[in-house]
Amino acid sequence: MTQLDMDRIAVDTTTPLGRMTQAFPQTALWNDSADPTQLRTSISFGAVGATCNPVIALAAIKADLPRWTARLRELADEHPTLGESELGWLVVEELSVDAAELLAPIFTEHNGRNGRLSIQTDPRLHRDPVALADQAEHFHHLAPNIIVKLPATRAGIEAIEEVTYRGVSINATVSFTVPQVVEVGAAVERGLARREAEGLPTEQMGPVATLMGGRLDDWLKHVAAKRGLLLSPGVLEWAGVAAMKRAYQIFAERGYRTRVLSAAFRNHLQLSELVGGDVVISPPFGWQKLINDNGLDLPSRIDVPVDQAILDEIAARIPDEWTKAYEPDGMTIDEFADFGATRRTLRQFLDADAQLSALVREILVPNPD
Repeated sequence: MTQLDMDRIAVDTTTPLGRMTQAFPQTALWNDSADPTQLRTSISFGAVGATCNPVIALAAIKADLPRWTARLRELADEHPTLGESELGWLVVEELSVDAAELLAPIFTEHNGRNGRLSIQTDPRLHRDPVALADQAEHFHHLAPNIIVKLPATRAGIEAIEEVTYRGVSINATVSFTVPQVVEVGAAVERGLARREAEGLPTEQMGPVATLMGGRLDDWLKHVAAKRGLLLSPGVLEWAGVAAMKRAYQIFAERGYRTRVLSAAFRNHLQLSELVGGDVVISPPFGWQKLINDNGLDLPSRIDVPVDQAILDEIAARIPDEWTKAYEPDGMTIDEFADFGATRRTLRQFLDADAQLSALVREILVPNPD
């Protein structure tokens, strides 16, 4: 028996997700957390990747606070001049490297296409493509199977092309719409073409473009409520799914080598409607348990279109925001940063970063009272 065989966590095919990942290996399940306990269980469901962002990292650190409190104090002693934020990000890096190690056997088995841990760039750098690219390259060197998240804004997409050229596998984030992921796919192709023109390898790179479908649903619901609009019950549960299916079709037509990734779950449709596609699906661990515990049937549905009546109703009631989200030319690249879901999510990531710094402060400089 090889070391790879010994290290691999067996897939439990008695679970719906375990059966799905075995029946449709092209549909990659990732765990939307770097928490090691959750990740081990998710791998037993067939997961072949994992992801992290400032909100997820903060939650994972709080979930094992005694461990990370002790480690933060050690890091503070090792780096006496570093501030709270820098120390917090060192913990995020260690958390990510630990998770990447769990996925290393899968990375080897899949020749780099899967088995990756996704770590997100500092949201405070969101306006600076050079800083984003340099941090992405730094993260790339933390472990062989790291994939780096950059925002799907003009600055982020500029960085995505550059770091792809440098050999970094990317994952677009702060991304909710068809035009955003299409621009990401095109940027990756430009970066890959530049590498190939110089004879540099691309075979082991595994880029993905996240479409946060649940956050698109959230935004459209917010717009509808603000405008006093009543839509048919359940209609806006399908918006993110429809955007994912359209993006998937466009990527296939254009031959993009980036896979679309479904994230930000609000319902099981964001997994069950995408089964069978050459996509990545990244549900939080809680959603994976719900799907398994309820014995959800998971046949291939990637090619089943969303009911046209649903699309027509969204387009009729919220035409401006739906055009931005669903049409591949619905927004220009300069409009991405001002899209409502982009601003909401970026603010949340920035807030999580601030909370991480505050947590470090409480550990290192506790209130004397």
